[in-house]
Amino acid sequence: MVNKIKAGEHFRTDIKKVLTPLGGIEVFVKAGERVLLKPNFNTSDPFPASSDLDFICAVISEIESQKPAQIILGESPTFFGNSRKYFDEKDPKSLEAKYSCLKVLYLPEEEWVQKENPEAKYLTKASVPKILDEVDKIILLPCLKTHAWAQYTGALKLSVGLLKPTERIKLHAGHLQEKIAELNLLIKPDLVIMDARKCFITDGPSQGKIAEPGLFLASPNRVELDLEGIKIIQSYQGNDLADIKPEELPQIKQALALGLK
Repeated sequence: MVNKIKAGEHFRTDIKKVLTPLGGIEVFVKAGERVLLKPNFNTSDPFPASSDLDFICAVISEIESQKPAQIILGESPTFFGNSRKYFDEKDPKSLEAKYSCLKVLYLPEEEWVQKENPEAKYLTKASVPKILDEVDKIILLPCLKTHAWAQYTGALKLSVGLLKPTERIKLHAGHLQEKIAELNLLIKPDLVIMDARKCFITDGPSQGKIAEPGLFLASPNRVELDLEGIKIIQSYQGNDLADIKPEELPQIKQALALGLK
């Protein structure tokens, strides 16, 4: 199930509203749990190129109502540029002063573990942050965009930020979309909340023609959410995905074949 609502002026209210048909945040986060949030700080460019901190704050506030032991905001921006500079320019560390339970991690400086990926055809092993095995819940916070190399970036593509930076060059060296899907075999999100108030309908991921759907989307199923995201982009004239059946986009097709949710 994918729920979507029109965003208003009060993001915290909107986040609560978009989660209500799914049972509310209490279905996904329990008291005392450690929760990892994965935003999209691809670069430090303004939303929708990267996540809006006001949106992130609304999500943190909603999770905080469940009295988690800790909320971790972890990200590793694009490898093709100054990753640390992009991260610092977004200044997520400033949020730690606002939320006592929040810890912000620049993932390239954290511990990574290499994992075998036996169901994969193209990405048979990959290194991911150790923190993935240490938290109770994972929540993805993608933007909605077209992508110059991957065609589309949403929930599935967001997981590339959870791949060790030194392994990302090889990721792009053929069958990129299929590898994106296969990487997701190693990452088990409990919930996806997408900020689709604005989106790129051409180019991307850091610049392009902007449309304004004005939406928040939520689902426990990242593939279903991405299918909906593609359809939203396709609803705008002149988009880069116009001639593609959503389920035939290679990353989606591979994800469906692998049984990803």
